[in-house]
Amino acid sequence: MAFRPETAKPLNELVDVLLRGAHTLTPGERELIATYVSSQNDCEYCQTIHGAIAAHHLNNEPLVADVKQNYQSAAVSAKLKALLAIAGKTAKGGKNVTAADVDRARQQGASDLEIHDAVLIAAVFCMCNRYVDGLATWMPHDPDFYRQRAALVAENGYAASTLTSQDRRTSTE
Repeated sequence: MAFRPETAKPLNELVDVLLRGAHTLTPGERELIATYVSSQNDCEYCQTIHGAIAAHHLNNEPLVADVKQNYQSAAVSAKLKALLAIAGKTAKGGKNVTAADVDRARQQGASDLEIHDAVLIAAVFCMCNRYVDGLATWMPHDPDFYRQRAALVAENGYAASTLTSQDRRTSTE
């Protein structure tokens, strides 16, 4: 994102609204949706950083791994499982989401806003995953890097926490 700050800014602002703004789903739950979609898209960077942010919010790294591996058996609410199902289908293609999927989510207590935003988070993260992977984005492999970034993002938001090229060089030296 450091290459084009003028495009990074609105993308980060959108992600801030979707994952951190006022909502009935917690930031941790919304980060889990982003993490799950990124894992389904095999985007290592996005699933790692958003997984770390979800774990930071939820104080539960094993839960993030469980959701990525098999959300149906993970220790999350039935409502979140229904939203993850919709998000996963959206990641494959929007037409994969059926009226029955939406009805199931509603039956599990999901509001229309929560369903809408699960779809929008999935759609935005499909774009972000392709953006990151399409540029063969540099990726650190130290889990502590992601834990530290997660704390920064959780505290300050995405738009205020974007790494510049200089920051990346400094963090690896």
